[in-house]
Amino acid sequence: MVTASGRKKQQLRKGLSKEMNTLKTIILMILLTLVLVWAGAALGGRGGAMIALVFAGVMNFGSYWFSDKIVVKMYRGKEVNDGPLFQVVQEICQRNNLPMPRVYTLPQSTPNAFATGRNPKHAAVAATDGILQILSREELMGVMAHEMSHVGNRDILIGTIAATIAGAISYLAHMAQWAAIFGGFGRDDEDRNPFVLIIMMIVAPLAAMLVQMAISRSREYEADKAGARMVGNPFYLANALRKLESANRQIPMKGVNEATAHMFIVNPLNGSGLKSLFSTHPPVEERIRRLENMR
Repeated sequence: MVTASGRKKQQLRKGLSKEMNTLKTIILMILLTLVLVWAGAALGGRGGAMIALVFAGVMNFGSYWFSDKIVVKMYRGKEVNDGPLFQVVQEICQRNNLPMPRVYTLPQSTPNAFATGRNPKHAAVAATDGILQILSREELMGVMAHEMSHVGNRDILIGTIAATIAGAISYLAHMAQWAAIFGGFGRDDEDRNPFVLIIMMIVAPLAAMLVQMAISRSREYEADKAGARMVGNPFYLANALRKLESANRQIPMKGVNEATAHMFIVNPLNGSGLKSLFSTHPPVEERIRRLENMR
């Protein structure tokens, strides 16, 4: 039996864990911003950095604001108002006092799921036909609670901001490449070391991508923990992840848009070795280990 003192310790550990994860995300976002400032000063100057940031922001704002419609349509989602998936999501929302999102099924046989939407009141959760065939009700609850946690934690917004800054850095690198091809970097050419600029054209986008992926992986860990607490049992999600990882290796999802891969609960794009550095998802084995060690 858990005493009042034990419950307080558990709550304290949960609070500290969430704060540490939030702090890690903030540090990574600051690091990403510093890369932008560094790249902007070296490659495009203040004006170039601002133009790139505005352009990337406009591009990403549209996808963020209409994400609940764009991504679902991309994967041919069909809205449902009844059935096992709808009932599971409804139960999670009722138990945790959350607004009910729109619920969609996707016609893919590969088991997977994602959430999208700019805030809890404009959210959508989706699961493939394949996931409904291989998971028990408890495992499905673990998966959908994970997705609802992404919405509640504003991970769609965080991911969009990170993508905007990383996109701006990428645009700066392209601007510098074209400037180099067509005759210089501006009035301060004599003060710029061309070798340093060439290195930075390669390093800045690479560094931005690595930081962006690290942010995504950090948010996955937090969604795992938050989702497990929503349903009261971390083994629901841990068992589901085992099945999903195995099934995605056996039946890879076809026609996956790389820009949306980070949204799925398990990465629909296979990657190992060096590619894992650029993965939007942490290793499934580590996610399972952390879930099984939750108290």
